[in-house]
Amino acid sequence: MELRQLRYFLQIADSGSFSRAAEVLSVAQPSLSQHVRSLEDELGVNLLARHPRGVTATEQGRLLCDHVRLILREVERSREALQAAADSPAGVVVLGLPTSACRGLAVPLIRAAAERYPRIAIHLVEAMTGSLDEWMQTGKVDVALLYDRKVFENIVANDVMVEALQLILPAGHELAGRRAVPYREALALPLVLPQRPHVIREVVETFAARADAELTIAVNCDSLQAIVALVLDGNASIYPSFALREEIDRGELVAIPLVDPTPTWRLSIVMSRKAADGRASMAVARLLDEVARSLVAAGIWDAQLRRAPGTSITDLHPFPSKDLS
Repeated sequence: MELRQLRYFLQIADSGSFSRAAEVLSVAQPSLSQHVRSLEDELGVNLLARHPRGVTATEQGRLLCDHVRLILREVERSREALQAAADSPAGVVVLGLPTSACRGLAVPLIRAAAERYPRIAIHLVEAMTGSLDEWMQTGKVDVALLYDRKVFENIVANDVMVEALQLILPAGHELAGRRAVPYREALALPLVLPQRPHVIREVVETFAARADAELTIAVNCDSLQAIVALVLDGNASIYPSFALREEIDRGELVAIPLVDPTPTWRLSIVMSRKAADGRASMAVARLLDEVARSLVAAGIWDAQLRRAPGTSITDLHPFPSKDLS
């Protein structure tokens, strides 16, 4: 089994066609077919199901795809680790951000990374915290910002801030001028919320149980853009205001604090111990911490910091020694 064969197979599976894979790889289609046959013969299983429109991976093929992605990623990380200059972190860092934070963090973070770490290429991934949790555990993501993180064996984490969820309303709503709204009153409004397992829904339901109240769900919606549109259409939502900063600043939406109780969640920066290029990943983790802290200090991100300014992310958790060199 050769790395070349694995690369070819993965491209074919992703493309769904030998011809499309041949174009991407600049390799003759018969040659690709021969490599796949050799791989199937060696493993003793069928990896691809052929049909008139192309090919799809079999169950064994999908399993191999998962392993090949990790193998090729480790090979690339090994190459980057060997090539990285001692005084300048370099390489590709896969950074996972939850949807509710990605809009506000992406631009300042990428700008800061380009200026400070020009040899680091950030691959930005937006997903729900549940998916990011899983990808951190499998090594598909190197660094992530997570809400109410879970504890996993190969993950190191530092809690950064606590953020309150707020009542989101259209600017013309009859409650838009209130300074605060009791949580039970907010739950009686027609709410647009993500469905479980989204962490926001879990937090809202947990605090609803504490308040001995039930939710009034107008729409279950996992799309932030659709939530914004539905709230502008007269519904309400319970969401972090940072995710909707643009609409709030334009006067289209208002964010009102919730009280009795105030629903909150914890934000943490996590890093995978499986990251081969620990120096680059650590640099991005530190930068993410710094940018998030600056947004809170500037009043752009409405949250309470968990650590004193100037405290290094590496002071709070025993990251592997290779990460600190």
